[in-house]
Amino acid sequence: MTETSEQDRQRDEAGREAIRRLSRPVKGRVMLAQAFTVLSALLSFAPYLALVWLGDLFLAGEGPLAQVDASKVHEIALLLVMAFLSQLFFRALALIITHFADMKLRYVIRKGIVERLSRAPLAWFSATESGKVRSAVQDDTKTVHTVIAHGPVDRLNGVLQPMVLLAFMFWINWRLALIGIATIPFYFLLQALSMKDMGPKTAEMNGHLAQVSSTMVELVSGIKVVKAFGKTGEAHRNYADAASAFSQSYWDWCAPLIGLCSIAGELISSPLLLLINLGGGALVMGAGLATLPQVLACALIAIVLPTAISAVANSTWSYQMAGAAAVRLCEILDTPSIPESKTSKKPDGVVVEVNDVSYSYGDTQALRGVSLVLNPGTTTALIGPSGSGKSTLATLIARFDDPESGSIRLGGVDLRDISSRDLYNMVSFVLQDPMLINASIGRNISLAKPEASLEEIREAARTAQIDDFIMSLPKGYDSVLGTDCSLSGGEGQRVSIARALLADTPILIMDEATAFADPDSELEIQKALSALVEGRTVLAIAHRLNAVLGADQIAVLEEGKIVALGTHAEIQDNEHYQALLKQGGLCGSEEEGDADE
Repeated sequence: MTETSEQDRQRDEAGREAIRRLSRPVKGRVMLAQAFTVLSALLSFAPYLALVWLGDLFLAGEGPLAQVDASKVHEIALLLVMAFLSQLFFRALALIITHFADMKLRYVIRKGIVERLSRAPLAWFSATESGKVRSAVQDDTKTVHTVIAHGPVDRLNGVLQPMVLLAFMFWINWRLALIGIATIPFYFLLQALSMKDMGPKTAEMNGHLAQVSSTMVELVSGIKVVKAFGKTGEAHRNYADAASAFSQSYWDWCAPLIGLCSIAGELISSPLLLLINLGGGALVMGAGLATLPQVLACALIAIVLPTAISAVANSTWSYQMAGAAAVRLCEILDTPSIPESKTSKKPDGVVVEVNDVSYSYGDTQALRGVSLVLNPGTTTALIGPSGSGKSTLATLIARFDDPESGSIRLGGVDLRDISSRDLYNMVSFVLQDPMLINASIGRNISLAKPEASLEEIREAARTAQIDDFIMSLPKGYDSVLGTDCSLSGGEGQRVSIARALLADTPILIMDEATAFADPDSELEIQKALSALVEGRTVLAIAHRLNAVLGADQIAVLEEGKIVALGTHAEIQDNEHYQALLKQGGLCGSEEEGDADE
């Protein structure tokens, strides 16, 4: 066995194992559907048996048709109708069961992906293309639909029904049965040749498709920056190159198969099968070895057999595609998650202690032995050039990931020993991107407190200087973002501040909310922020000088280290702090991208 074929075998086995793993939640339903499929397949010979019986009955009679026993005709017709309706009922019932199973499975998979990604470490998102995640959630779950909703029924029926019909053919006349299957071995041979590289080629196609998706996401999400810097052609070229690579690879795969598939299709075409079976049947009947009803029944079965066999071939194709999709889904579901403490400890107070923390993104060191204390009710400003580690430190304090070394403690308890629910009941966020969801404004504000009354929501909005605007909308707090209204950057930011006010947590992590606010909104945002930070422990990533002058302490980061710590007056002579001031600002905005990475 060559190395390539061994890899293909391993890939196919991995796909089958991934499908088995994903389908476990609906295994019982699938088995029930397969039981009904067996009953449906066993009844598939009934019409042909009725044809033979009726033919023999009519041919056996002498004289006009009126002499044929009408009661026997009615009896055979009744059995035929009952068998047909039973077969249809069992088949429909099996498909209904598998489609409901598929809906449940897609819910389970998507729910699992969301739960897993919500606990995934920050580094995973840095190393994973957004197109890969989108493709898994939307496309791959749809691909698995074929395996669950149709595969268990179609594959089993495609195997059992031909076996039942073949057994029936051999039972009534083995010579006609051999004529009926004369072209099928050659069809299988050509199909096997065309599908031998299906597994690796499908994986290759999906790799190209993920690249197309990723470049499209990057093009659309960054279109403003791309146009502003005149790089539209370059960004479009990246997408065009990915699309071209996908098309070329697909053509290289399919072109050689066109001839094989065409010949295979002709071998099981109805005209050819009728010619072979009626011609061969006439010869057998002429030799006195078959009856006309037997020839007609076997000829009809010979036409039906390829349809059932093709269903198996098509389901095999779909099964291999679904195997590759299932592998990718399992990779997402196996994303390493931040471990959750089984016995959550309660913090004693809200002092945040960062003790000798280091962290890296792959080979890039983001933090190096950082130590910092955030005392209750104080504001700490993080400043530094882009890539200095500000956002990384803030996300570690929010436990979006765990440090590689050192520890972060809240109220004397390591964050790793605090449940995520307890932690986020104590920590809230206001970022430059307000992170609003496609829901009503009221729902956006009450995300952290779903049980909040409308009056509580309005009180938070009033403090955030946004209530008057919301009430001016036709649907007020029931206005759905993106459908009933759209918000400016400043308005969205004030909704985000109202959300943090309603959450009412003692610790606030803030990426300066006014950094990119329009002049008309900046004053309202400043008023809202003043109300928000009052009495809270605040960690603010600052981009402007006026944002740090009133801070209780300023931490200057450079290359992942704190190079200055103190109030503005205490560190104003520090060379690193002075360098930032001379640049005309305190730091680069993290909006440039994942700068800390």
